Amino acid sequence: MRKIIMNLAMSLDGFIANEDGSYEWIKGYEDDSLNTKNQYNYETLLEDIDIVVMGKRCYEQDMHLEFKTKTVYVATHAPITAYDNIKFCGSDIIEVIQKEQQKAGKDIMLFGGGQLINTFLKADCIDEYIIGLIPIVLGAGRPLFYDNHPPIELKLEEYIVDNGIVILRYVNR
Repeated sequence: MRKIIMNLAMSLDGFIANEDGSYEWIKGYEDDSLNTKNQYNYETLLEDIDIVVMGKRCYEQDMHLEFKTKTVYVATHAPITAYDNIKFCGSDIIEVIQKEQQKAGKDIMLFGGGQLINTFLKADCIDEYIIGLIPIVLGAGRPLFYDNHPPIELKLEEYIVDNGIVILRYVNR
């Protein structure tokens, strides 16, 4: 069965964007002295993905343009007509993606944001969590994790250090 993979970067205090939605702070620094031998390759991850799921805010910031060769599902309650590779989905996003998960194909990536991730957390249907910890404390912003989801036990499968960014890959037990 296809995996649902969450792939996001967050500040050390748990934010995925500033309060205004900006994310220019998502970067490392010019010191590779602590880099691990294995390195993260986003392009390799994308080769194994054929569906990307994002929230409406990500869509409004044109983040879908990065995924022209993928089917992109946008979670929104707004009545927007599908076009090209973009599909819009309301309150049944979990059901739609779980049906896609049953079909033949590559894995499915949850791209953001926090409210979308929270919906999938509550359904406990994320198979893999890839989180890049960015060396910054923002103090405020849009959180990755919200309250009111069940505890989910994860197993650390891999860690990577790349110019100050720590990338953690967990699997759902």
